[in-house]
Amino acid sequence: MENATTKNYIPFPELEFAESEKSSNSKTARGRPGMASEAAARLLLLLSAHQLFFSCASAVDRSQFPSSNFLFGTSTSAYQIEGGYLEGNKGTSNWDVYTHKQGTIRGGSNGDTAADHYHRYMEDIELMHSLGVNSYRFSIAWTRILPRGRFGDVNPDGVAFYNAIIDALWQKGIQPFVTIFHYDIPHELDERYGGWLSPEIQKDFGYFAEVCFKMFGDRVKFWTTINEPNLLTKFSYMDGWYPPCRCSKPFGNCAFGNSSIEPYIVAHNMILSHANAVSIYRNNYQGKQGGQIGITVSARWYEPFRNTTVDLLAVQRAISFNAPWFLDPIILGDYPPEMRQMLGANLPNFTSKEKRKLQATKLDFIGLNHYTTVYLKDCIFSPCAVDPIDGDARVVSLAERDGVLIGEPTGTPYFYDVPHGMEKVVMHYKQRYNNTPTYITENGYAQASNHSMAANDFINDAGRIHYIRGYLTFLASAIRKGADIRGYFVWSLLDDFEWTSGYTQRYGLYHVDFKTQKRTPKLSAGWYRKFLKGSLLTRKSRNGSQPQHYTA
Repeated sequence: MENATTKNYIPFPELEFAESEKSSNSKTARGRPGMASEAAARLLLLLSAHQLFFSCASAVDRSQFPSSNFLFGTSTSAYQIEGGYLEGNKGTSNWDVYTHKQGTIRGGSNGDTAADHYHRYMEDIELMHSLGVNSYRFSIAWTRILPRGRFGDVNPDGVAFYNAIIDALWQKGIQPFVTIFHYDIPHELDERYGGWLSPEIQKDFGYFAEVCFKMFGDRVKFWTTINEPNLLTKFSYMDGWYPPCRCSKPFGNCAFGNSSIEPYIVAHNMILSHANAVSIYRNNYQGKQGGQIGITVSARWYEPFRNTTVDLLAVQRAISFNAPWFLDPIILGDYPPEMRQMLGANLPNFTSKEKRKLQATKLDFIGLNHYTTVYLKDCIFSPCAVDPIDGDARVVSLAERDGVLIGEPTGTPYFYDVPHGMEKVVMHYKQRYNNTPTYITENGYAQASNHSMAANDFINDAGRIHYIRGYLTFLASAIRKGADIRGYFVWSLLDDFEWTSGYTQRYGLYHVDFKTQKRTPKLSAGWYRKFLKGSLLTRKSRNGSQPQHYTA
């Protein structure tokens, strides 16, 4: 832990926060010359940035992406935006319980209200419509539909809520892209049998998925079973950051857990739960509903710290312990060989019956959540600090090499703006999985936030425009090279509750004042709207000479 704060190491989020908040406070605490002059200066800065970023935005434009059936949208998740804690007969989730414990969330916040999407979904759908997106990725709160899992009844109020959202989306010409599980599980399942640690979860997840297919599948044509299982498993059962907060040394010092064994048991149950849900959909619903089903994984990219054999091998190991941990069994039938070699008996085996089920339930698409790229250094032949995300692959991730950061920092301490990583990660999985259709289900940029900052501190989000434009540029390049990319979703539509970071990181295209729930478009919302409408394209000037850029 003590090495987590060294200059080159990508730190635990908890360790970075105090420094980030201090930095943010110092920026906003500088002398203020007066409200009128400050407002004038802010307006001048905003107008200058508007001209600058809209004029150079033609580095990428909508015409560089497929015109037919390509999805451009925004992403959210239920717990992070809905609020409505226990309203509409909702049950208690693991995150409801965890966030109500003192000291678990930065700033002592929780998702009881969040962005109040539960009451404001029509307003938010109108925001999507004004952007011009043709799809919206959101998740269904397990506890709204099944407050007690399969040990209780289906909640008609929860079904009505999501029916209203889905119907309103279709009325605006927006395609629902639905995640079945995005981190929030009924607390009762943790209490009854240990949640994801038990094979019993496969029955509950299958039942939940089938209720969703039955209730919403006539209008939902895109399903993802689980969001980022490769991150959730490590954060919850290796590092102990997320509920149920299980871990052991050297990754953490939790009251319960075993970081060497439990993450792989949980992953095994998640993979088989995914297969169970896909089997139910294939056999009972897909034929008549005509939808598609896949899974979404976190997909960081890695560069070797040095161009040495050991660091190049470290990159291969880290990749295998990342998205392929889940995608290899689902698509290829077994865990990556690097995992088998390093983990030995700690990595579960699939039975012959389970392998047949995996073979029979191939997914229709892959969802990739890509935010950043890091350097990797081998830790087999060199001593290293424990890496909280990739440490089980015996590697350490670094943000800096020879005194130079890998990319511009963002408001999330361990995320950097490295746009070429988008093309590299897409092309890698194109080759690894025979160009399986792929959606970029999350990609976004955070602004650091604290309680003393106001909306005006976030509206001029030039960094987010630069980030999205860069990543889209390299995504377009991957498409030109043959990658079967079928959609792109910005994280996020709104500022939201960012898990253990609470409200200290703002990813939204729209600023949310969490006291009043007022939504205010940031500059990036205008950029995304113009991008989607094609109005960032160059045009000839009136005299037919030099092409000029649209700036309004």
